[in-house]
Amino acid sequence: MDDGKPTEPKAKWWSRPAPGRGTSAAPQEPSTVEDAVPPSDPTEASGATDAVTDAEPTASATVEPVTAEPVPQASKPLHEPDPYSTPPYGGPGPWAPAPPVQRPVQTPAHGTPVPPPYSGTNGAGIATAPAPAPAPPADFPPAVPLPQQPQGHEQQQPHQPYQQPQAQQPPQQPQPHHQPHHPPAPQWLQYDPWGAPRQPLITNPGPPLATDGGKRKNRRGSVLVGALLLALVAGGIGGGIGAYIERNGGLTQIELDQDERDGGGRAPDSVAGIAASALPSVVTLHVSGSTESGTGTGFVLDDKGHILTNNHVVAPAGSSGEITVTFSGGETANAEVVGKDSGYDLAVVKVSGVSGLKPLPLGNSDNVRVGDPVVAIGAPFDLSNTVTSGIISAKDRPITAGGEKGDGSDISYVDALQTDAPINPGNSGGPLVDTDAHVIGINSAIRAADSGSTTEGGQAGSIGLGFAIPINQGKRVAEELINTGKATHPVIGVTLDMKYTGDGAKVGPEGADGKSSVTEGGPGAKAGIRPGDVITEVNGGRVHSGEELIVKIRSHRPGDRLDLKLTRGGKDLTMSLTLGSATGT
Repeated sequence: MDDGKPTEPKAKWWSRPAPGRGTSAAPQEPSTVEDAVPPSDPTEASGATDAVTDAEPTASATVEPVTAEPVPQASKPLHEPDPYSTPPYGGPGPWAPAPPVQRPVQTPAHGTPVPPPYSGTNGAGIATAPAPAPAPPADFPPAVPLPQQPQGHEQQQPHQPYQQPQAQQPPQQPQPHHQPHHPPAPQWLQYDPWGAPRQPLITNPGPPLATDGGKRKNRRGSVLVGALLLALVAGGIGGGIGAYIERNGGLTQIELDQDERDGGGRAPDSVAGIAASALPSVVTLHVSGSTESGTGTGFVLDDKGHILTNNHVVAPAGSSGEITVTFSGGETANAEVVGKDSGYDLAVVKVSGVSGLKPLPLGNSDNVRVGDPVVAIGAPFDLSNTVTSGIISAKDRPITAGGEKGDGSDISYVDALQTDAPINPGNSGGPLVDTDAHVIGINSAIRAADSGSTTEGGQAGSIGLGFAIPINQGKRVAEELINTGKATHPVIGVTLDMKYTGDGAKVGPEGADGKSSVTEGGPGAKAGIRPGDVITEVNGGRVHSGEELIVKIRSHRPGDRLDLKLTRGGKDLTMSLTLGSATGT
């Protein structure tokens, strides 16, 4: 009870220390007093409400006594003292009204545990003090009004104003061995819907970062710049080392053994020796005309600029086309046709104003044997100075080429040398040379695969069947073309039946325009050949068709003597004749 004197405040019933209780080291969870109802047990009430009044002052909250105005003392209490230690008169009880409540209450009520102030660190790891709580407004009522006292018996209630926690002092850490044990609060004290919320986390409290954070930022920036420079230097050094290792195969230089001897020349009869000797005399021809163009090969015959090639190479130029000759060293010159012959498929062109020409020596095709090594030089598919090698796979192979005109005037008959040296379109007119680098043939035709036949509009590549005009025949024709511009053909003076399917060459029943198939006064008539005879051999060589007979005859010169075998009415006959001459086209 209060004696009415202005002494230090005394604890009221809701904050009286319970017997045997210690002081609370740290405030507990807040709760508002408006919703609190005094428990029926005085011991529970006093134990649950003495935490704040008897606690030591902390950095977050302090309680200062306030001297109350003296109140006149009543003469006599309204009730007699309770022998059962009931709380003082005027406290809650069945005879006193309940204290009024106000919500929300910002100041924790007496006896309600108060949460400790937040103590953490800022973003830089520096400990921070709790943020100061907002000051209550001037007209904010006290947390709990004093209960009404009976008339004549009033007690002074010390007024405890709201104290703002000191923000700069860290809170005192509670001592575990002094922490009193509080019994669990009743269910109605554990939930407070109007309790003040916890203080939010403070992200950047404490001293400003400019004093220390700036230095740390500067140090961090310097470290980053240094690390970047170090990375650049290391990257440059690493790149240089990597490039050196890639080029040299490692940090240690490795040198592989190599033959230091000079390769020198090659044997003259080797492919390399033959090519080195023959290539300076081989040329590439580019021919263009009004309707078509083509590419072929030729070789130099003399120092006057005469070049031998195939007739079908220069044919696209016609009478007004252009022929360009490119030498093995890359020099070019214009050329003109000296003479050509479709029956032999040979032509001679001449370049002017060119010096230092190297003629290619001519060999003897009659001395060639099957199996002899040969080298073919030309410009297959316009790839100039191409060298291929092989052997003579057959000789005296009768072939016919041409015939695109349909009248037979462009068909050539060749008793050819067969070779497996690769020959392709563009090799035409190029030399086929022996191991002495002497010309033994003029590459003129290939046997194409069925898939690359010219009827389908394509040009097939080599299948190992190439054919060359023997140089002995080429030499004679070239001389005639150079000297006269035309070539002569040996003839026997008969007309053959080209539709005959039997073995041998059959003389036709009649010639052109209804004339006799045996020319009057010709070589055949003089030898005794008659219409219907079948010629089976020439100079001991078997003849199987009319084409083969023509080939055999054209392989000779006019004036040569031939021995023939023929059949007439089932009888075998032999005779000889001297070849005549006819002007070719």
